[in-house]
Amino acid sequence: MQEEFLKIPSNQSLLYVFGGLLLMVLIYLFTIMVLRKIGKDPNYLLPPETVKKISLPLFLILLSFLIRMGSLRELLGLEDFGAWFRKVSTLLFIVSFTWLLIRIIKLIKQLVIRNYDVHSPNNLKARKVYTQFTILERILIFLIIIMATGVALMSFEEIREIGISIFASAGVAGIIIGFSAQKMIGAILAGIQIAIAQPIKIDDVVVVEGEWGRIEQITLTYVVVAIWDKRRLVLPTTYFIEKPFQNWTKTTADILGTVFLYTDYKVPFEKLREELKRILESTDLWDGKVQNIQVTNATGSHVEVRALMSAKDSPTAWDLRVLVREKLITYLQENYPESLPHSRVFLKDERKKELDKN
Repeated sequence: MQEEFLKIPSNQSLLYVFGGLLLMVLIYLFTIMVLRKIGKDPNYLLPPETVKKISLPLFLILLSFLIRMGSLRELLGLEDFGAWFRKVSTLLFIVSFTWLLIRIIKLIKQLVIRNYDVHSPNNLKARKVYTQFTILERILIFLIIIMATGVALMSFEEIREIGISIFASAGVAGIIIGFSAQKMIGAILAGIQIAIAQPIKIDDVVVVEGEWGRIEQITLTYVVVAIWDKRRLVLPTTYFIEKPFQNWTKTTADILGTVFLYTDYKVPFEKLREELKRILESTDLWDGKVQNIQVTNATGSHVEVRALMSAKDSPTAWDLRVLVREKLITYLQENYPESLPHSRVFLKDERKKELDKN
């Protein structure tokens, strides 16, 4: 047996092995050359790191073909371990091909979303594309990993037989697992529905559970909302399918802001409108679209005045509302103090009334 192991391989086997190595190197170099050439062409716009990211999994795929060659086993004197070589080659191919597919999906996502700026003021389309590709990327990666794991396990005959026997005798266990996984499956389906219907998108301004914030992250099973005070609200994806919530940027980023003032009946409305116009025209927070003063209510003690204004997005609208509220109150204090709300008391002098009668 030792003599057979140390037997010198034939020239034909050596030629096959070196020929296979040479072919693998040539294919690898040709593929890298083509990718680099495409990356320099502005019509294709491949990211500069494309070659680096797919070179290793591509090399492992070619290596798996080399390991499967019978001439390599003959050259190493390991003909008796052919089954092990084939098994290693199969597993290496599955892992490396899965790795390559995941890298390609990520590169495609980068190619698409880099043409859209999520941080621009008018970023509705960018947020739509970014949300769709982020969720779809995770769904595809999840499915690819599940399928690759299944194919890898099915390559083992022993595991395949064990799996068949388990499935044949685990009816009750399957029902229990099905009920246990119901919520998880529902969350995944909700994530897919969000990716398609898009009730929310990345960077959307929402009000959920009484909290104002922005959609920071969307996964298959949960959504992270960044609250204005830097807290994070984590909600299941099913929440945005089953429960009502406010989305301030569903169709457009611009929004109307309101400021309510409670004044006396002596308030000069036209002067207040002129002052609102002057305030808005003096700040960059106003987008120049909407500005108005309206009397929305009147009670026995005060008049409710609503100042209406528009801004490019909700954070800007908040700052604009704060500014307008402060400026209008200051304007009334300095110019029309009698317009500030106050209570009136009327005193009647009964003695004077009797003297007047006499």
